[in-house]
Amino acid sequence: MDFLRALITAPVSITVLFLLSKFIGNKQMSSLNLFDYINGITIGSIAAEMATTEMSDFWACLAALIVYVIIVMLCSWLSQKSTMLRRFLTGKSIVIFDRGKLYKKNFSVAKIDINEFLTRMREKGYFSLDDVETVFLEQNGDLSVLPKDKKRPATPDDLKIIVHQTRPESVVITDGKILEKNLAESGYNLEWLKKQLDNNRKRLKDVFLGVCDDTGNLKIYQDGKSESKNDIFD
Repeated sequence: MDFLRALITAPVSITVLFLLSKFIGNKQMSSLNLFDYINGITIGSIAAEMATTEMSDFWACLAALIVYVIIVMLCSWLSQKSTMLRRFLTGKSIVIFDRGKLYKKNFSVAKIDINEFLTRMREKGYFSLDDVETVFLEQNGDLSVLPKDKKRPATPDDLKIIVHQTRPESVVITDGKILEKNLAESGYNLEWLKKQLDNNRKRLKDVFLGVCDDTGNLKIYQDGKSESKNDIFD
């Protein structure tokens, strides 16, 4: 009976967790602040309990999960209306380095030491603080670095060069199938696509990925058909 119950409750708990997570909203793991992280752990724990609990307790877990999600959504909505509440729940950015000065007090607030700070700076490609103007510790624990003007890469504006603004490429073929909606939104049609394939001497079924840019070029990537044995990183 326990096995049969788990076969029923596990898919239900996963489905409920997925649907409620869609209501809360999507965030990358790297973008989670402490409040989001705690919410994710708690909601996941309740969902796991739903999958293994007695049927009599299943509805109690479901109710608790729904109430918890409602509270999270309410806090999220209120934090958008109140700066004070938002700072309390999600924190705020902290300046830990600015114009050659390290702020020791802010290091204590951020709970990081100088060695961790220097390590994370090196991971971002900054091996000398002389190259840096300001460093912020963001709410999600990541470092945002403003380099000194003389150390940042030159831009077309710096060089007085007029460049063409490119647009995102559109995926029009995946695994030999045409994505007609994407093709139409890109301003092209099936006749144009067929002509591009003919010009490149490619068959549709052989195209693993096809993308078109804003200049009317179709970029084709074929399936290698076999596993690559050349691991250059091993």
